[in-house]
Amino acid sequence: MLFSKKQKEFLRHATHRWNVKTGATRSGKTYMDYYLIPMRIRQCTGSGLIMLIGNTKNTLARNILDPMREIWGSKLVGNPGSNNTVQLFGKKCHLLGADKVSQVEKLQGSGLEYCYGDEVTTWNEEVFNMLKSRLDKPNSIFDGTCNPDNPNHWFKVFLDQDLDIYQQSYTIDDNPFADPTFVANLKKEYAGTVYYDRFILGKWQAAEGVIYRIFADNPERFLAKEPFGEPMRILLGVDFGGTKSGTSFVATAILPAYAKVIVLSSERHTGDIDPSRLGELFVEFVMKIISRYGRADYAYCDSAESILIRGLRKAAAEAGLPVQVHLARKIEINDRIRLTSRLLAQDRLLLTEDCKTLSDALATALWDSDEIKDVRLDDGTTDIDTLDAFEYTIERDATRLVNMG
Repeated sequence: MLFSKKQKEFLRHATHRWNVKTGATRSGKTYMDYYLIPMRIRQCTGSGLIMLIGNTKNTLARNILDPMREIWGSKLVGNPGSNNTVQLFGKKCHLLGADKVSQVEKLQGSGLEYCYGDEVTTWNEEVFNMLKSRLDKPNSIFDGTCNPDNPNHWFKVFLDQDLDIYQQSYTIDDNPFADPTFVANLKKEYAGTVYYDRFILGKWQAAEGVIYRIFADNPERFLAKEPFGEPMRILLGVDFGGTKSGTSFVATAILPAYAKVIVLSSERHTGDIDPSRLGELFVEFVMKIISRYGRADYAYCDSAESILIRGLRKAAAEAGLPVQVHLARKIEINDRIRLTSRLLAQDRLLLTEDCKTLSDALATALWDSDEIKDVRLDDGTTDIDTLDAFEYTIERDATRLVNMG
């Protein structure tokens, strides 16, 4: 196998209690670990448990176990069992997802000889704090990787302490084996966003200012011009307004093979809207889309308002409309933001002229400067409702849209 200069450097110097690689995505941080983990496991004496921790057990399997199995084979890298253990290189290893504080109790009472950590910045902080006390053997060692987050992230604070830590930072250009075309495309996709600093340059960078700078600087670049082809499906998003917000409707067309996303129309209604009037507005919006584009397949609504959703189903049925009304999946907001950013950078997200409210919402969306974590500003000064409604229309296809890109 071939290793990069940075990977070889890590293998030589990762002899500390804490050995951590931070930096860009696809920079080669994790590849070395497919060979490092077997070495660590074989060195374990049995004085404590061996544990692999990830954001969830599913991401741990996808990022670590599955690639190692492809390299070493199923005899050396087993499949996880129902008891959250897996046989690795002849030894039993425990698996843990660290995304929730409830996982803390699963670490209690466990003395660890070796622990590997994947995507550490996505963990619940209390899980990490408990882990520190569990590495209680004279030879306990931790290896971990992560993409950078904001400079005030709890893991960055830990790494900056005067402890027995060996730390390495990667940029995407530290991987000499990456396809140059892929690297160029990834740089383009993240250009103008906080993710460029983090996922390309490997910096711990705060999220500040306008979220979708690429759109705000040139909205005309993203104007859809007909004909744009027959869509695979047309999806509607609905976000219900509260006392300080509005009710938003968005219609989005997904083109064949997930090649592009065309936002067909957006509306936002403010003021007090009773359930009856809400049903009328929804029916009017659906009928507008059907009359223009011949169909409206599914509507995904804010799942926090089940009573209002039942009202929309009833209104659509009474009007004889074929649209199916479902709950929105509501994946993490920052995952939605990253998806939208990538689509914009690839020129795969376009808006028709009937999307004034969404255009304004994208151009004015801001990061909350008062928050330590990455939080979208939601104080009533920007139109979060229309952004939510739009995101409900594409979130279920997030993986397919990214893979096509």
